[in-house]
Formats: sequence, C-alpha cells, structure tokens
Amino acid sequence: MKKYIVFLLIAGLAACVPQRQFEEVQEKYNKAMAENKDLKETGMATEAKYNEASSNLAILKKSADAMKADTLIMGTALRRLTTNYDQLDKTYRELLDVNDRIHKGSLKDAEDLRKKYENALEQLHAKEDAANRLQSELSAKEQSLAKLETEIAVREKKMHEMQSILSRKDSIVRALKDKLSQALLGFENNGLTIRQQDGKIYVSLENQLLFKSGSYDVDEKGKEAIKKLAKVLEQNPDINVMVEGHTDTDKYSSSGALKDNWDLSVIRATQIVKLLLSSANIDSKRLTAAGRGEFLPIDPSNSETAKKKNRRTEIILTPKLDELYQMLNEK
Repeated sequence: MKKYIVFLLIAGLAACVPQRQFEEVQEKYNKAMAENKDLKETGMATEAKYNEASSNLAILKKSADAMKADTLIMGTALRRLTTNYDQLDKTYRELLDVNDRIHKGSLKDAEDLRKKYENALEQLHAKEDAANRLQSELSAKEQSLAKLETEIAVREKKMHEMQSILSRKDSIVRALKDKLSQALLGFENNGLTIRQQDGKIYVSLENQLLFKSGSYDVDEKGKEAIKKLAKVLEQNPDINVMVEGHTDTDKYSSSGALKDNWDLSVIRATQIVKLLLSSANIDSKRLTAAGRGEFLPIDPSNSETAKKKNRRTEIILTPKLDELYQMLNEK
C-alpha cells in the first residue's frame, strides 16, 4: 500500500515537475530506497542482535538472580563465618592467654615440682643410705646374735655339764658324809662333829679328843679317830683334804721353838696330816696343813665355853673339781 502511494506521488510529481527534477527525485528515491534497505537490513541485524542481547540479558538476569541468591546465602554464611571466626579468634586469643598463663604457671609449678622432686629424691637417698646402714647394722647384729646364740648354746651345754658335775659332786659329798658318819660313829657328839656345808664336809675335832693343853702330840683316842678317817679317805681318792689348826685367845708360852698360837696351830695341823699319811695309802698331794691360830673362832665371846669351842682341829674334805676347773678355763 505504501509503495503504491509513493508511486502515485512520484507520478504526480513527474507530471508537475521537469525531467531534471524528476531525475533528482528519482535519484533521491533510489538512494532512499537503498538507505531504507540498508536500514532494514541493519534493523534486522540489530533486531537479531537485540533479541540475542535480550536472550543473553534474560540469561544474565537469571544468572544474576541466582548469583544474588547465592550471594545472599554466601553473605549469610560469610557473616556467620565472620561471626564464628571472630568468636574463634576471641576464643583462640583467650586460649593463648590461658596457655600463656598456664605455661607461666606450669613453669613455676614445674620449678616447685622439680625442687620437691629433688628434695624427695634427696630424702629418698638419705633414707636409702639410712636403710643400708640399718641393714648393715642389722646384718652385723644378726651375725653377732648368731654368734651369741652359738656361744649361749655352748655355754648352756657347758652349764649343763657343770651342773651335772656339781650334782655328781654333791652326790659324792653326801655319800662321803654317810661313810664318815658310819666310820666315826662312836666319836660323833663325843668331841667330833660332821657337817656338810657349801659342797664340803667339815670334820671338827675338839682338842680334848686330840691334844692335851699346849701339846701337839696326838692322844691315843684321837689317833683312833684319825685312822678311821684315813681309811675312808683312802677309799675316796677324789677327795682333797685341808687340815686346819685353831686355838683360843690364851697366849701360848714356851721356851722351845714354838713362839705363839700361830706356831701351835700349824704344828698341830701338820701332826694330823702325818698321822693320816701313816695310817692309810693316801697321796700326799691331796693333803694340806694350815694354822689359823686364834683368828677364826667359832664363838668370839671369849668365855670359857667359847674358848673350848674354838680350840679345835678341822679337817675339810673337798671333792676334786679338776674337771670343773678345766671346763671353766675352756674358751
């Protein structure tokens, strides 16, 4: 329709205007048509580009919306992460501070612990040393105790043996006393007494049975008693004999060799010893003579009765204790 109207306009103009003008118009028309074609082509290309751009824009908008959504999510996440990070950073810093304080405190505690450990170790070593010393002392004491126990056992054995010897000796003494009592039966309580004391037998003879006043010659009645005593001693060779002479306090006066009571007591004891040896087979080594003078009285009152008691000869019989002495001297 448009082309037809244009054609009528051109025809009308052609009729109205000269050829030159027509040609100018025709030329302009052709030029306009060419331009219109170019514009049309350009418009189509532009439209295609526009459509393409619109499509791309839609895609971009969609992508932008998606990106906006993602950005929102990411922003939220980022804010959360930022918050978490800040919190973590704060916590981390707090932890660093705590760690620093712990580290400083640990160093102090470690130093204290080290000192305590060293003190404890030193005390432990001291206790170990003390324990070792005690162990050494204990070992030494155990050895000493073992040695002592052995020694005690040996001594107990020796004591039992000694007790056995003493018991045997007591039995011998009792048996000897019985034999003497039988042998001297007629003399007991007639100036002669027999007693057992301290593991020994004491045969005490008053001077009236043995000697006249101031004399050292043995009377016949006294000789009879001494001879019977000698026979008992002969049958008991394990008995040692001590003969002691005793006087009263009266002064002894003589123009002879004897000067005093000492001399008189000694010679009287010697006379009894000689009589024992001559009356029986007795080893002289078993016999001892001693004089006591007036210095070991039975009764110190110095009365006539006391003087009579004190004037005596004592024959002391002692079982031989060689075996016992030997045991005592053994180490």
